[in-house]
Amino acid sequence: MAELISCEEVPVEVDFYGLHLQDWDDSQVPVRFPEGWEAGPFLRARPGRLDITSGGHTHTAGLTIEVWDAEPPSPSGEWEETALTEIFVSSGQLEVGGVAGGPMPEPVHLSEQACTWSVRVACKGRVEVAEQARRGVPEAVVERYVFQFWPQL
Repeated sequence: MAELISCEEVPVEVDFYGLHLQDWDDSQVPVRFPEGWEAGPFLRARPGRLDITSGGHTHTAGLTIEVWDAEPPSPSGEWEETALTEIFVSSGQLEVGGVAGGPMPEPVHLSEQACTWSVRVACKGRVEVAEQARRGVPEAVVERYVFQFWPQL
């Protein structure tokens, strides 16, 4: 049975409908964010980075980053979008940020070594944040993501 190693809550400033997770060592990312960014599918995986299209243009989203030792059960609850992908992270850490606003100052820690991770992403609040964003910038966290990482064996 899979065991949860760590869980971190991270707010991220979404802008231009986008957010990203990218290897903290950006010298290992062939095309660094936001280069090549365009709103599109919910999740687009590129070498060393994950691009996520949000439901709202400008707002603060809530991210839960879970690190597991093996594939965990899917997060409970109802989700508007889900996706499964993989990412190689050379530094063991990820930068998280929006499109124009750039990354948060501190990385998200996954491990002490390079690893290829399986990643499950689930999101809810997309429809509601899209509606609120039409009337202005939502003040509360409406859109929420769960990122589940586990090492590929």
